[in-house]
Amino acid sequence: MRNRRNCRGLLVAAGAGLLAVALTVGIIPGPAQAATLYSDNFDDGNADGWSKSGGDWTVVTDGSPGYRQGNAGSELARGFAGDTGWTNYQVQARVKPLSFNGSNRLVAIAARVDSATRMYRLALVNANRAELQAVNGSSITVLGSASVSVTTGSWYTLRLVADGSSIQGFVNGGQVGSGSNSAQSAGRIALVTVYASAIYDDVSVDTVGSQPPTNPPTATTRPPTGQPTTPPTGQPTTPPTTGPTLPPQTGLVGWATQNGGTSGGGNAAATTVTSASALTSAVGSSSAAVIRVSGTISCSGMLRVRSNKTIVGVGSGATISGCGFTINGDRNVIVRNLNFRVWDDDAINVETGATNVWVDHNSFTDGYDGAVDIKRGSDFVTVSWNRVYGHDKSMLLGHSDDNASQDVGHLRVTYHHNWFDGSGTRHPRVRFGNPVHVYNNYYYDNEYGVASTMGAGVLVEGNYFENVDEPTLVGYADSDPGAIVQRNNHFVGSGSPQSGGGSVAGIPYPHQLDGASSVKSIVTSGAGTGRIGL
Repeated sequence: MRNRRNCRGLLVAAGAGLLAVALTVGIIPGPAQAATLYSDNFDDGNADGWSKSGGDWTVVTDGSPGYRQGNAGSELARGFAGDTGWTNYQVQARVKPLSFNGSNRLVAIAARVDSATRMYRLALVNANRAELQAVNGSSITVLGSASVSVTTGSWYTLRLVADGSSIQGFVNGGQVGSGSNSAQSAGRIALVTVYASAIYDDVSVDTVGSQPPTNPPTATTRPPTGQPTTPPTGQPTTPPTTGPTLPPQTGLVGWATQNGGTSGGGNAAATTVTSASALTSAVGSSSAAVIRVSGTISCSGMLRVRSNKTIVGVGSGATISGCGFTINGDRNVIVRNLNFRVWDDDAINVETGATNVWVDHNSFTDGYDGAVDIKRGSDFVTVSWNRVYGHDKSMLLGHSDDNASQDVGHLRVTYHHNWFDGSGTRHPRVRFGNPVHVYNNYYYDNEYGVASTMGAGVLVEGNYFENVDEPTLVGYADSDPGAIVQRNNHFVGSGSPQSGGGSVAGIPYPHQLDGASSVKSIVTSGAGTGRIGL
């Protein structure tokens, strides 16, 4: 039986480094305890100091309080803590896998997390093995592995050591892998699940070179002073001039989190499709479904996607060629990691009151009309981390000037971390929607960036505009003006932005705003297909 106290301390920065709080074990001979940089046993009932990306994270009681990621349908869920400047350290946690959604799924702890997809990871894989991994975007290098019986409902103690280029992993005290890798030199810690659910407890970060405690210290220390936190749900966010030092938000953010949220097919068993007929049948089913697209599927016209669907490409080459998806009056749809090319209408068309749609990490090129068009009273949509290149008309929001009766009060959409790579227009071109949120996108060599018309209200913040003739427009063509608030944007070789035209409503959800000058590197390294682990 463990005796643990509810308490919180604050780790204080000393000069350029951290002040390590040394813990001793009295005068009993033996190895010294590690100097603890951070710990959390969640006994206080909260997860203060942790930021989240993907999944469903809550503090629950399972014998004692622990931090649970409860959504096994989340393809990549992470909880982050600590300091981005940490270099040589070891992270330990007790981990209980709860469920796995498919084969080769994993629960893990991570060290030296220097972005959302760059880290060292010690993973329990539901193929009865433990893997020590170097994760660099979609590339995963296994530094070492061992056979371990991985059973849901059982606790495991995982310890990951990063000391210079030496990376080691231990499960229940036994070494399961080691290797040499210098890709990541510093970063914070993370708790990670890939299509799995799990509970984490007794998280401890300690200096290298001494034995960590059998049970991590009872004190729960927060990250150093100044570490940003996420504002509470429902509170408007005042953007900083420069972004916080957090990994980019690659989980669901924005309007699609509202109105009950967007989960797609949820925990439904995954089905892999390789033909147009199989894809048409799967997306048109009335049942909740997770649909994995493998290879290139050639088709024509528009395929009707019904409610409660997750459509995701396998690897970086999954391609929809010649056709597109229409989400017409349905809700709760996710489309991720697909290459759309030479579509003969729209690539993705969201219309007629469709709600709660997430379009994420796709690539669009060389199509006929819009890459992602949203219209006719649709609402609560997030369009994130997509790349549009070799194409003209990118993203239309609101199809015509005479549709106010259906569109006013709707068309609330978030566009973030998209890469408009030489595409011509509509990034987006907006009618009626208010507020529409356009942040942290990278615009390169475009005719224009964002146009607000017909009384719309658009917040344009933290974007990077390079060689864009007209970054923002109040009014466009024959359409009456809308409103634009533009702030904290970065301009290189671009024209002067327009703003004004009325008021923009407040943004109701929390979001992390990356510094605009960093957006080019962040987006070009993270947008498009092949960037998320599947």
